Amino acid sequence: MRTNPITSIPCYVAAIVLTVSVFCRIPKAFSQAKSAAVSVNFDKDGHRVTRFSTVGDAIDAHDGEIALFNGTYYLYGTSYDCGFARGDKKAPFCGFKSYSSTDMVNWTDRGFLFDAQTPVWQTRCNGNTYGCFRPHVIFNERTKLYVLWINVYDNVSGYRVFTAKQPAGPFTEVAEPKLAVNSNMPAAGLNNGDHDTFVDDDGTAYLAYTDWRTKGSIIVEKLSADYLTGTGEYVGGITKGSTEAPGMFKRNGIYYIVYSDPNCGYCSGTGASYRMAKAPLGPWGESKKISDNSCGGQPSFVSTIKLGAGTVYLFGSDLWNHAAKNEAPANYYWAPLAFNDDGSIKPMTCEQAFKISPSNNKATPGKAAGLSYRLHGDIARNIQRRQSFKTAKSGMLTDISLTIFKNGYPDAGLQIDLYKADLTGAPIGKAVYSQTLTADAIGWAAKNIIIHPKVAVTGGSRYCIVLQSATATGVYGMAYNDDVKTTAGVESYSSNGGNSFSVEPNRVLKFAVMIK
Repeated sequence: MRTNPITSIPCYVAAIVLTVSVFCRIPKAFSQAKSAAVSVNFDKDGHRVTRFSTVGDAIDAHDGEIALFNGTYYLYGTSYDCGFARGDKKAPFCGFKSYSSTDMVNWTDRGFLFDAQTPVWQTRCNGNTYGCFRPHVIFNERTKLYVLWINVYDNVSGYRVFTAKQPAGPFTEVAEPKLAVNSNMPAAGLNNGDHDTFVDDDGTAYLAYTDWRTKGSIIVEKLSADYLTGTGEYVGGITKGSTEAPGMFKRNGIYYIVYSDPNCGYCSGTGASYRMAKAPLGPWGESKKISDNSCGGQPSFVSTIKLGAGTVYLFGSDLWNHAAKNEAPANYYWAPLAFNDDGSIKPMTCEQAFKISPSNNKATPGKAAGLSYRLHGDIARNIQRRQSFKTAKSGMLTDISLTIFKNGYPDAGLQIDLYKADLTGAPIGKAVYSQTLTADAIGWAAKNIIIHPKVAVTGGSRYCIVLQSATATGVYGMAYNDDVKTTAGVESYSSNGGNSFSVEPNRVLKFAVMIK
């Protein structure tokens, strides 16, 4: 079955296939090779690639930025794994996460920036509100504190501010900031939106933000010396409206703002434009477009990456999940901007992959290595999937790791059965192990879940994993790849409740086994 049903989630991931091997521990098994420091956006067929953390979970940090502190990259973003959904009044707020990396390939989950599960933060940010988004972090050299700005909609300014001693926090909230624009408007309304924080060479910081009262024009306001609030010095109307998500940076004495043009929340494929100025508060020049679709996403940030003898200006866009209410499966496009001799930005070319060399800081096109996986959700009611494998040695099959997610609100659990299998991958006899995971035990973002069969196996024997659910609402899904040239196992699909299965050639589900 090559056509994806409506319940399919069309996003893609890059990981190491481990369908037949013995591995030491899950974290090492799913980490990507550090020698292949190529950051991949799309596979060879142009499908979106979702990045995994070093333990094999899909990265769950969206609409934020990448920042470089002390030689380490930090990815900040909004989490959707707990089930946050726009417009769903019962949906919880998940919080903000960070990941760290030394090469923008191997990302370590650093956890949440602060505890967002408290009643206060749920009231401010859950599905009964407009939500809370876009974490941006800058370092204040004078105070030696990292300063976090997030976009909220429960106060007048539209933002809340935090400080921490470390880039990944924990962050502590400080006083509500005051900004010049919309300061007399009522609280809990659409005042100010998507923003970016920018620190100039002299240590002066600025906030570039979206003014919703003018239907999406861009503002730049100078921040206080501690970066915790506005100063009232600003320039408004940099754009004329219908824009959002500014990313501000400086190159060779010229200031730039790149923004979504037009504004279109959670849309896939919105344009990206920019303006230039000789000073942060302008005057700002005319709009110039560099992409009609932001490589399939919506502009999110431009990060200034200073390494070696040069600087790279990394453009990021969120590859949204087709405006789904929950964006846990959303992906990312990251690649350096290119410039003409006069300082203008060249049109974006949407690189499949790229590599930044710390030694000379050159950004060069790269090539995806290994397999790229898609996330597909369709396991429900009559639809089942199974994957066979051959044991590498005799011993005790202690663990099976499966990369699983849910979409929607399943009203039944996910049943996992392990059978002995024949050469076609079909089950033989009764299940040797069975476990049902509750819906609450499975997140909206794809993560490794480990079951413990503790079944004695003989080397070279064949087994198969069967995944099924009786849910009448929502679906479960797994990562898979369709370009596997191996005889290690067979993946097959049933649409009639398991009465018959169809083999899907070259397809493999993402899983791993441990035999001791």
